[in-house]
Amino acid sequence: MPEGRVAGVLLAGGLARRMGGGDKCLLELSGQPMLAHAIDRLAPQVAALVVNANGDPARFAGFGLPVVPDVVAGFAGPLAGVLTGMVWARDAVPDAAWVVTAATDTPFFPKNLVARLFAGARDADVAFAASGGRTHPVFGLWRSALLDDLQKALVEEDERKIDRFAGRYRVAEVDFATEPFDPFFNVNRPEDLEEAGRLSELVE
Repeated sequence: MPEGRVAGVLLAGGLARRMGGGDKCLLELSGQPMLAHAIDRLAPQVAALVVNANGDPARFAGFGLPVVPDVVAGFAGPLAGVLTGMVWARDAVPDAAWVVTAATDTPFFPKNLVARLFAGARDADVAFAASGGRTHPVFGLWRSALLDDLQKALVEEDERKIDRFAGRYRVAEVDFATEPFDPFFNVNRPEDLEEAGRLSELVE
């Protein structure tokens, strides 16, 4: 897989209402913030990595990565994060033909995510991860060439749904095993963080 042609984007722009607000990705799991877990997993898989987050970027200063806010105002959701990553990659990694996105509240996503998505993409424009009968569109591999279309959809058409936008193009789904647990388990509530602590004992 031509890893040098894939730029990585960690999506950390959510409002975390079910966790009482704030940055979910800064909550501690197994002695370090969930964002650190996400960085450790995705950084080796990509040519360059950025954090997409709104607000004061200084709170992420200790992670050593560039931080970019949504290029579309108004907390437009993860699709805005995809666009933001594409815009960043266009300037920072101009030879990147693909952009991969990953959620920062999913601390155990696969270490071979990019390789598997890339292999599954074949002639598709977008490849999404799936597990347990569910698609995870925030874990997606996108052709960088979709940037202009995505910007138009967000700005002029007010499109907010990842799967609905992706449905305009050729989409591949790549299924991941759910044993010994679903690698796309995500932390939405305080009890999920407790469960993540238990699952961390099973993680490679």
